Amino acid sequence: MNKILLIEDDTEMCEIIRHYFAQKGTAVFAVQHGGKAAGLIREGIEDYELVLLDIMLPETDGFTLCRMLRRQSDIPVIFITARGREEDILSGYDLGCDDYIVKPFLLSVLYSKCEALVRRAGSIAEKTTLVCGSITLDTRTLRCFAAGTEIELPPKEFAILRYLLEHENWVVSRDALLDRVWGCDYFGSDRVVDSHIKKLRKALGSASVQIRTLVGRGYKLTKE
Repeated sequence: MNKILLIEDDTEMCEIIRHYFAQKGTAVFAVQHGGKAAGLIREGIEDYELVLLDIMLPETDGFTLCRMLRRQSDIPVIFITARGREEDILSGYDLGCDDYIVKPFLLSVLYSKCEALVRRAGSIAEKTTLVCGSITLDTRTLRCFAAGTEIELPPKEFAILRYLLEHENWVVSRDALLDRVWGCDYFGSDRVVDSHIKKLRKALGSASVQIRTLVGRGYKLTKE
């Protein structure tokens, strides 16, 4: 690891993490104010490999910052926080964090988790652009193009399209999409998939013909 962004308002904690990571050869840039971190995120965080994020911050909380991050990047995010309630942990994962660590924690464990996430992210970094026919999806900047025109997709539609692109020409069942997009603990009707597919097709315009419905089986994304 080369450089990590730490968003944490506890000065002592920042110094402890920065010192430990420096011994491992990793630079840590610390921001102690939520508002300043929000500004940094808007400017772009391409120089960093991972974000360590506290929840309770001045002006802008960690949940809001995580939401901002996920709108523009798939950079690994780990919450490090004293808030260990189940609803807080689930909220963190719902917002797209990769891990959630409750204070106090072992620095060695934190570093190992960071190292594993950065390594995993690096292994898939080469394929950040998914293309099928006239549809292009940039998984790093979270941008989508259909027939050369950029379109806005809500998170669920984006996640569905990404899965279909990753499984081009495969027959993807509703259950597979439910597990990937809604999670294995979703207990609602599988017809929710049809509703979001309909919205996705509308957003894709002429490129929507690439998503084919196979009655009783699911969906398939093809080049034409």
